Amino acid sequence: MKILVIGSGGREHTLVWKLAQSTQVETVYCAPGNDGMDPDARRIELSVDDTSGLLRFVADAAIDLTVIGPEAPLVSGVVDAFRSEGRAVVGPSAAAACLEGSKIFAKEFMARHGIPTARCEVFSAVDQARDCLLTGRFTYPVVIKADGLAAGKGVIIAAEQEEAIRALGLMMRERLFGAAGDRVVIEEYLEGEEASFMVFSDGRNIIPMVPSQDHKAVDDDDQGPNTGGMGAYSDDRILSSEQRTVILNDIIRPTIQGMAAEGNPFTGILYAGLMLTAQGPRVLEYNVRFGDPETQVVLPRLQTDLVDILQCLVDSRLDCITPEWDDGATVCVVLASEGYPGSYPKGREIHGIDTVNHQENVTVFHAGTVRRDGRYLTAGGRVLGITARGRTLQETIDRAYRAVDGIRFEGMHFRRDIGRKGLRRYAAEESR
Repeated sequence: MKILVIGSGGREHTLVWKLAQSTQVETVYCAPGNDGMDPDARRIELSVDDTSGLLRFVADAAIDLTVIGPEAPLVSGVVDAFRSEGRAVVGPSAAAACLEGSKIFAKEFMARHGIPTARCEVFSAVDQARDCLLTGRFTYPVVIKADGLAAGKGVIIAAEQEEAIRALGLMMRERLFGAAGDRVVIEEYLEGEEASFMVFSDGRNIIPMVPSQDHKAVDDDDQGPNTGGMGAYSDDRILSSEQRTVILNDIIRPTIQGMAAEGNPFTGILYAGLMLTAQGPRVLEYNVRFGDPETQVVLPRLQTDLVDILQCLVDSRLDCITPEWDDGATVCVVLASEGYPGSYPKGREIHGIDTVNHQENVTVFHAGTVRRDGRYLTAGGRVLGITARGRTLQETIDRAYRAVDGIRFEGMHFRRDIGRKGLRRYAAEESR
């Protein structure tokens, strides 16, 4: 079997790594991929938005299945193009991908289907949005979101009015996120802990994955601007069985059923970013693909062949398979370039990758690297994801950070508290 993965980051490296483990797979290709994916994948020099080029390659190479990593090609309709050519592909149609492509669409969809989320107002004019803030319709802190895609960075949490008005100016006047900020959502700030919940969907049936928790802010203790994700962890204690039941019944199933009822069945990977409030789980955002870096902690726990699941998904028979998951913990620490999520330097030599990759229960996933003359150099904001596996969360955190200590490059930045919220929460639960 030949599989094509579209994308180039840490999520796609994880997909390549997992798919290459299948005995059913002859070759995994990745377009455009990155230099760290060798030897698991053969790289194809095609960009994620070159739909016609990708379709030609799929035909010429007799690709059996295509898996799309990033959100932009999904929102632009690559799945529709593949399906029109009769090609097996994992992902939603452009119409279904609006759940991520437009925060306003997602909010209005949730309102139509009674899916719990934060109260919000929508604006296409900066003066009207500013008046909303000045007239006290929201208390502080308040959340300002760009409507469109912004690589996970289009959200600003403003602690007070002046900061919120400044955020509106950055998005709508200075176009910090380009066209994504033409319209904005002003949303109430929800208290609680975040959790990421992903499911496989064939448009009718769903298979939940194990939960995870992303760390969006660039600095420890959730300080600093939002990024694409500075790390994640996964273990079964993130969500209780009761919480999982509520999430499935009140959020996931109504989402899948609602999309089908509106004529846009959702197939692929649905991601719900949740806030676990005192009143129950609330949806912060939808993604329409595997999360990044959540994929780097969820897929290492999957014991069932991923190819089997994806084949059932594209064949609309997910009800025929029950995946098995490891009951331990995983932790991913993202190593970023200095300056990220703003501008950052490139071309700095990375030391220690091969040594760390040979440590037991540790895998290095490449996100922004290139290989030149036998050396790895930085080439992105998020450079590497160091993923560790273990029996307990504490053991796994310790293993991940021992591995991080083995990597170095000039200006390397990482959070030192990935997974610590879980440890604090578990300690509090055990002391009750």
